[in-house]
Amino acid sequence: MSVSVIILTLNEENNLPVCLESLAWCDDIVVFDSYSSDNTVEIAKQAGARVVQRRFDNWSAHQNWAVENIDFRHPWVWYVDADEVTPPELAEELRETTSDDSRPEAAFLVRRKNIFMGRELKHGGLENVWIARLWKPNAIRWQRSVNPVPSIDGDVGHLQNRLVHNFFSKGFDGWFERHNRYSNAEAEETLKGRQEKLDWRGLLSRDAVRRRLALKELSYRLPGRPWLKFFYMYLLRLGFLDGRPGLTYCALQSVYEYMICLKVKELRRREDGLPI
Repeated sequence: MSVSVIILTLNEENNLPVCLESLAWCDDIVVFDSYSSDNTVEIAKQAGARVVQRRFDNWSAHQNWAVENIDFRHPWVWYVDADEVTPPELAEELRETTSDDSRPEAAFLVRRKNIFMGRELKHGGLENVWIARLWKPNAIRWQRSVNPVPSIDGDVGHLQNRLVHNFFSKGFDGWFERHNRYSNAEAEETLKGRQEKLDWRGLLSRDAVRRRLALKELSYRLPGRPWLKFFYMYLLRLGFLDGRPGLTYCALQSVYEYMICLKVKELRRREDGLPI
C-alpha cells in the first residue's frame, strides 16, 4: 500500500493501542507527538511506529510543520487522531485509491462515524462534515489556529467509507479541557473574522471545506450564537433523533459556543483596559 500514516498525539496511552491496531496494514506509521508525559511514546515504539516530537503551538502551524519536515516513505499520507479507528473497509478503500496512479486528486475528504454514549450520532450536522485526511504532503497546507481549514493544490475527491471517532474517549473532563483550549483560539479567530470580508459566495459553494469556513465566518457576526447553534443542531439538523445522546451533545456544543462568546468579551475588555 503506497500510503503512510501520521497520528497526532498528546498523552494518548489509552487510545493509541486500538488506533494502531486498526493501522496494522501500514508499513510507515509516524506518531507525531507533543512531548507526552505518559506512555504514549513507548507504546508507539513497541508497535513499530516512528516517533517525531514537536512542542505544540497551534493546529495549523503544527500540521504544516509535519508536512514540511517529516520524511514520509510513501506519496500519500493518511492522517488520524489517536481517538480514531480505521475500519477494514476504509483501509481497503485507501489501498485501492492510492494504488491507482492515474487518479488526478491531490487529496481526499472523509466523513466520520462519531460515537458518544455507546451509540453513533447520526444527526445534528456531524454526519455530513467532510474533513481532509488523505493527501499528498506537497499539495496541502492549513489555515486557522484552531479547527484548521486545508488549502489544497489540486483536485479533491471523497472517500465513501467512514472513519470511526470515539471523541469522548477521555470522558467529559477531557472534552471540557480540550474545548476550553479550543475556545481560547476560537475567540481570537472570532475577532479576526469580524475584521475580514465575509465570503458570501462561499456559503453556496459546492466545495464543502469552503462552505464550512464561510458558515463559521457568518456565525461570528450573528447574535445569540449559543442558542442559534443549539437550534440549528437539535432541530434543523434533527439532533433530537439521536435521543438523549443527541440532546446532550447539542447542549454541550451550545455551551462551547457560549465559552467562545465569553472569551471574546474578555479579549475586548482587556484591549480596552477594563477589568473582567
